Amino acid sequence: MIGCLCLHGFTGSPYEVEPLVKYLEEHTDWLIVSPTFPGHGTVGRMERVSFKDWIRTAESELQALQQKCDTVYLVGFSMGGMIAGYLATSKKIEKLVLLSAAAYYVSPRQLLNDIRIMVKDVRKGKLAENELFKRYQRKFKLTPFSMTVQFRKLVRILKPFLNKITIPTLIVQGECDGVVPKKSAQYIYDTIKSEEKQLVYLPQSKHIICHDVEQKDVIRHVYSFLTNTDTDESKGEVVQHESRST
Repeated sequence: MIGCLCLHGFTGSPYEVEPLVKYLEEHTDWLIVSPTFPGHGTVGRMERVSFKDWIRTAESELQALQQKCDTVYLVGFSMGGMIAGYLATSKKIEKLVLLSAAAYYVSPRQLLNDIRIMVKDVRKGKLAENELFKRYQRKFKLTPFSMTVQFRKLVRILKPFLNKITIPTLIVQGECDGVVPKKSAQYIYDTIKSEEKQLVYLPQSKHIICHDVEQKDVIRHVYSFLTNTDTDESKGEVVQHESRST
């Protein structure tokens, strides 16, 4: 049996990868697991935990999945991508998918564009209707500063493990991502040691790419990579491939 562990991002929940999870459940007979990290998915303010709790949760879920499945794939979004990359270096994993993986975070250019949009709405008296403003407001209200510190610690500690990744890897990144900049995806692509690796840039997508305008393209690329089926690359994305023979 094939198992697939899908990990969400910081301050998020399994909702962030839900469209992909549902598609895989409907189009494969795999065992799909999408856990919630400690401190996440609660009503109200994020609970205070350690980044080690997030890693331990992912390790425990992976161990349970490996006990049931002969083949295991890892999919990680944002912070979950960093954890998935770490797990892929020490466990028997067949393939790795990194979605908006947070080796770097907060794109100053895109953040500035977001602020400009909010400023325009302030002038029009429509700030309360601005979805960007609502998102940032929720994030700042519900995320204790201590948890942001834990997230930064996690990235700093797990980042060195990227150069130990050797399994086939797909990296997908939105070009309009204001949380994780494009350089994060390129850095991961250049750093990992995988003989088979792909980097896909989606020109219209922001951070939560499984719910953005190119959702179908995200799912198409991930499904194709995991099932070894062909993709149609005439969609406007920039795709880098590397496959070396030993």
